Amino acid sequence: MLVNYRRELGKPVHRIKFWYGYPLTPRLLFLLVFWSVLLGGTAHAGGRILATGGVTEIEGAAGGGIVPWALISGYGTRDEIGATAFYTHLDIKDFRLQSAGVGVGIYDRGEITFARQKLGLGTTVPGESIEQDVVGIKLKLTGDAVFDQDGWLPQLALGVQYKRNRDFDLVPKLLGAKHGTGADVYLSATKVFLAGVAGRNLLLNGTLRATKANQLGLLGFGGDKNDSYRARFEGSAAVFLNDALALGVEYRAKPDNLSVFREDRFLDVFLAYLPNKHLALTAAYARLGTIADKNDQNAVYLSVQSGF
Repeated sequence: MLVNYRRELGKPVHRIKFWYGYPLTPRLLFLLVFWSVLLGGTAHAGGRILATGGVTEIEGAAGGGIVPWALISGYGTRDEIGATAFYTHLDIKDFRLQSAGVGVGIYDRGEITFARQKLGLGTTVPGESIEQDVVGIKLKLTGDAVFDQDGWLPQLALGVQYKRNRDFDLVPKLLGAKHGTGADVYLSATKVFLAGVAGRNLLLNGTLRATKANQLGLLGFGGDKNDSYRARFEGSAAVFLNDALALGVEYRAKPDNLSVFREDRFLDVFLAYLPNKHLALTAAYARLGTIADKNDQNAVYLSVQSGF
């Protein structure tokens, strides 16, 4: 049924190519790494400790790969503005997902981010893809994840991610999704325990998200089963093997709004390498469950972030 969507719509689907499409991807990856290495040898990046900006979550926020943290993008201190740029590629069993964007951290208090995602639909709808824009705002409410070591009080941050599906009529609407736009609201709590596990630093994060997004919004928002916001838990845990290398796991629960296909939780195991404040490389293995009409979707996740 899905392979006939283009014909059922009765009109052509126009693609909008963007700057990190497949022809530019290798160049972008090279430029991010080259610029980060160059900055690493010549620039100073504020007074924050290495890794306190996290890496970039797939929707653009500072955090892990699939979960936002309470940390703020970049390495700007209370008197500085920091910035990041990122590119992420997921080689999923039957799909391809790309995400790229930028983030600005303002005085270690708030961040503004933008990401564009592209999901290649593989054999589900051959030759087609779904694109989505994500604009994020995050505000640190209280605490400091690293320097408040006297107790268990974490750093808290409140965030909003506004999402616009650029191809809502292609697949999401026909699956039963109700809306082409939506906003996720989340509260994150992050704590770093210095020498917390066998003398190694430990990061713990919990995020509570109010959402009605289907597959992060790539399959629209709301559905025939449910069109209301649901609270879903997300979590991360990471151990720093040394100052530049972190090994961790993440979990993300998601709403199940469409009767045509079941939506499953996301799980991943990741390894992040942060050689300096200007470069972060992340590799992960992710279990994504059912996506559209395909079951047991697993993925290799690769991401590069350049920042200051």
